[in-house]
Amino acid sequence: MVERSPTMLGSGRLFKAVSFRGITMISVRTMCFGLVSAFGLLLFVSDTQAGEYRVATFEADITIPIGHACMGGGVEDAKEIVDPLFAKGFVLTGTDKPVVVVALDWCQCNNDSYDRWRDVLAEAAGTTRRRVMLATVHQHDAPICDLTAQKLLDEQGLAGYNCDPKFHEQAVQRTARALKKSLGSFQRVTHVGIGQAKVERVASNRRVVSPEGQISWRRGSASGNIYDAPEGEIDPWLKTISLWDGDTPVLAWSCYAVHPMSHYGKGSVSADFPGIARARRQSDDPSVLQIYFTGCGGDTTAGKYNTGDPANRPVLADRLYQGMLAAWKNTERQPLDEIAFRVAELPLPARDDGNYTIEAMRKTLADSKATRWQRISAALGLSWRQRVDAGQPVDVPCLDLADGAAQFTILPAESFVGYQLGAQRLRPDSFVMVAGFGDGAAGYVPTDQCWRDGYNDHYCWVPQMTEQLILRAAAEALGAKTPKESPD
Repeated sequence: MVERSPTMLGSGRLFKAVSFRGITMISVRTMCFGLVSAFGLLLFVSDTQAGEYRVATFEADITIPIGHACMGGGVEDAKEIVDPLFAKGFVLTGTDKPVVVVALDWCQCNNDSYDRWRDVLAEAAGTTRRRVMLATVHQHDAPICDLTAQKLLDEQGLAGYNCDPKFHEQAVQRTARALKKSLGSFQRVTHVGIGQAKVERVASNRRVVSPEGQISWRRGSASGNIYDAPEGEIDPWLKTISLWDGDTPVLAWSCYAVHPMSHYGKGSVSADFPGIARARRQSDDPSVLQIYFTGCGGDTTAGKYNTGDPANRPVLADRLYQGMLAAWKNTERQPLDEIAFRVAELPLPARDDGNYTIEAMRKTLADSKATRWQRISAALGLSWRQRVDAGQPVDVPCLDLADGAAQFTILPAESFVGYQLGAQRLRPDSFVMVAGFGDGAAGYVPTDQCWRDGYNDHYCWVPQMTEQLILRAAAEALGAKTPKESPD
């Protein structure tokens, strides 16, 4: 169990020292908190009075039908269902309004697809869109859904190129029904658990350096051990947060930063190795719902340890499972006496050079000689541009449990692992779990250093050097000090 020291008052704040496995953490609760930044509004809701917290868990099958586009049309369409895709989540009450947390076994939800999911689930839970924390696990033999992009493709006679809006709505409604049904089976929550463990021989960074000193991002999900290069920048820790009723666990959600693919692209729909690992953990104790999120894995893959041989899938699954099991065994609990929820607005700009101008993307979209993926990419880019031009920011939410003892936040799209590590550094006093693959519309989101090192990829709709914007939003969501700007 976690032990707390006596409280210490100073400077209008309440400080609590928390010991977690020998590490002293100082959590800070501001007595009155409000912040408007130069670039966005931070919404802050905190439940400071002791009350009863309750949770309801739900899951729904959201497997795409045969013939549906996989990876948004970038690989072969669905030919067979190897294993089902799920939405798994929970509704937490006792706060100002319910909070919904949900992970989808889809590649991405972008723009109005992301908003549609959150709007419908919010209505089912009796809450608001901003209090629905949704992320995709990012398996590639699964859909990328961008409803605006598909509308643009429809105008070119390209129905179903990116996604099937009818199926999309069916999946949303099926999940909402499962959520609503779960509200009749709430369980009391009295404690929060936190645990972590290192995952061995799974993640490696895309960035590799050749013997000649050339930097590239050649290490994909199944590229093998290029140059025998080291793992590079990763977060080796798998983190697990759990909710308990006394000594009885109710649910657990785990997060690890790696692209979740062993082999893919041939139309075999699958939740891949995270789905296998999650199912094994679920079978360990069927009464405790297991949810899995992918961390900021835009630039981390299993490539160093994976050649794409199908035999690697169960191997990677076992390594991830062992990390999940170890994190569970390392879990320590403490009373859940306070929950806070914060949302920061992140106004990411649009890339507007070369092939990313509106004119260039419209030309590609209309070009019958362009490839399917080129036309889809143009539609995705135009969808993002419409959103940016309309002034709609990305939401960066944070669920704060037990006064900073555990915090769960979601960053957008394929944010690089440096953002996850940076967010954790913002709150060294707290157990910070960072999921990536929230609203997927921005594509890859490199760190400034990756841009300096020459990173460039067509699947990226944000301009260079957006790191300070993102870290400021993360700081606000986590209740941390806004980071100082670093020199270029």
